[in-house]
Formats: sequence, C-alpha cells, structure tokens
Amino acid sequence: MPHDPYKALYLHLPFCVKRCAYCDFATAAVPAGSPEIDAYVEDLSLQIRRKAKEGELGALETVYLGGGTPSHVGLSGLSMLLYTLSLSMHLTPEVECTMEANPESLTERMVRDIWALGVNRLSIGVQSFDDEVLRTLGRAHSAGDARRAVEAARTRFDNVSLDLMCGIPGQSAASFEAGVREAVRLGATHVSVYPLTIEPHTPFDAAVLAGELEEPDDDVEAAHMEIAARVLAEEGFERYEVASYARPGYRCRHNIAYWTGVPYLGLGRSAATMTQNAQRRMRCKDGVVTDDLDPRQMAAEDLMLGMRMTDGVSDERAARAAELLPEAPATLAALEERGLVEHAGGRWRPTERGWLCGNELYGDLFDLAP
Repeated sequence: MPHDPYKALYLHLPFCVKRCAYCDFATAAVPAGSPEIDAYVEDLSLQIRRKAKEGELGALETVYLGGGTPSHVGLSGLSMLLYTLSLSMHLTPEVECTMEANPESLTERMVRDIWALGVNRLSIGVQSFDDEVLRTLGRAHSAGDARRAVEAARTRFDNVSLDLMCGIPGQSAASFEAGVREAVRLGATHVSVYPLTIEPHTPFDAAVLAGELEEPDDDVEAAHMEIAARVLAEEGFERYEVASYARPGYRCRHNIAYWTGVPYLGLGRSAATMTQNAQRRMRCKDGVVTDDLDPRQMAAEDLMLGMRMTDGVSDERAARAAELLPEAPATLAALEERGLVEHAGGRWRPTERGWLCGNELYGDLFDLAP
C-alpha cells in the first residue's frame, strides 16, 4: 500500500553464544564464525541493497542492529553490514546508529572498527554487575567482563547505554542498587531497567513449574524500579520512558520512534515492520501481517504508546483521538481518578503508579478501539 516514509530501520541478528535461561526471543546459539552466520549476513546485506533500490531508505533517521547478539556476529560480518549500509543510505553522524553488544564478545578492536564504520551508539547487555546474579540468569559473561566491555566502549563512544535487570530471585536490593551505581560510575549515558519476566517454554518457566525457582515478586520488582528511579535522578539522569533513563541529550531516538507511531522497517528473521498512511497501520513479521489497524485503532494505540513516556500525550493529541474515540475523555478522566495518569500543563502523563500498573493503564486505552 502507499505509505509514509520509513524513519527507522531495525536489522535483526538472531545469534548468541548461548541462550539465556529466561530468553524467549527468536535467537539461536550458533558458534562464532559459523557458515550459518556468514550466509545470514550476506542475505541481510542483499535485503538492504534491495530496499535501497526501491527507495525505502532515503528518509531514515535511526538504525538499530539488534538481536540476538550483534557483537557475536564478529568483525567480518559487521563490517560487511555497515559497509552495505553506508553505500545504501545517508549514514551520517546525524543518523543515530545503535548496535547491541554483550560483554563476552565486545572487544576494544571491535569498538574501534564499528565506530569508524558509522555506529555512534552502543547498547550493552550487562544485566548485572553481581556474579551470582549473572550465574542465576545463565549469562555468558562475568561482572569483570561487563566492566571491561563498558570501559572498552568508552574509548570511542560517548553514547553508551547499559541494560540492567531487576527482580531476579536471590537479587538483593543492595546488589541491585550497587549495579545501578556501577553503571553510572563507568560512564553510561543511558540506562534501561527491565524486571525479570518468566516467559512460557523457557528453562526458567520449567524451573518455576518444578518448584526449583521462585517466581519474581511484584513488590520486589517495584522496589527495585524505585531504587533505579531514585539513584539515577540523583545522578542527573532523566526518566523519559517506563524503563529508560538518559542524561540530557542521550535519549534513544530509535525507541522513541516506536513509541510515537513513526513508520519503521525491519529486516532479518522475525524483524517487524510498521507501515502506515492516514487510513491504515500495518505490522508485518516474516511476510505475515500481525496487526492491521484502522484509524480508530491507530488513535487508541497512539494514546497507549504515548503513556509509555514521561511526556505522555498533549491535549491536542488527546482531542484528535477523541474525534475518533468519543469515549476517550471519560476514559482518561477515570484513569486520573484511579491515580494512573495526571493532567497538568496541557498534557496527560502517566504517574509512577500508572507505570507500575501498566497492564491496567495500557489495556484501558487500547480497549477504546478493540
């Protein structure tokens, strides 16, 4: 269908050194240097060139290499992908180009080379700086590996994001807080904090069902999220999304594109694409349509996605939604009465309680147009 230009590009690299016990992503444990990885990178490079010829890459403002573990692909494969990108689009310093990496495969040489090839933001899957917690999660790196990886990243990159996890069985509040403070000490400019969730058909799911692992405690997770909010605010970070904190000027533009309804293109196995025009919004994965939204559903989704962010939704945006969703003003008022949102300064914003009760908040908004 005719569509608005894509502003964000996601490249999926679905390979890891091992699968973590909690992971349900579309990834595979494949040895580094495997012919399977080489063949995949060649095919992905071909897809990039094809989309460039179709004129789909001319308006891109962000690129994100995600996984899986892109750093596990190795320098040869990454160089091919990044060189293909540089020939296929305007990969200028103004384009935010993020690459995910894990500590066990990120080296100082890789940092130097990907920086020279156009990557300007690194997102490192640290998860914890506590070796016992890392063992519980089944991670392939140690706390020492994590510190070395961040230090290597900082030799070239100003824009470094660290992922941390909370609510892990056996993880104390003191351990989690120490990890947040370590992320700050090492020079991270962006921190994402994710509570552990037990996904079906994962080793963690089997362990919980067998009584070998405690389920994450909602109160513990909430307490850990409050610790992160307090410590990072003290250190000058702004919380701009339910799980994301950034120093001024270092918000993740790619993720903001997802949360603000910007069309994005996904290439690679299980990568999602969102295409839209004024009358329709479609999401596809592996050639299959997973969402097909009409204007009413688009308006409801925009309200829901807006509430993921600190900025929330402007009165003007809420009024536009109400033109299609007459129940929207009453729903927002009811959410305010329940303490899930607040209205001030011409904007509807989520409260801390609203974020902690996200399923309730987002569900009520999305249900405006089932």
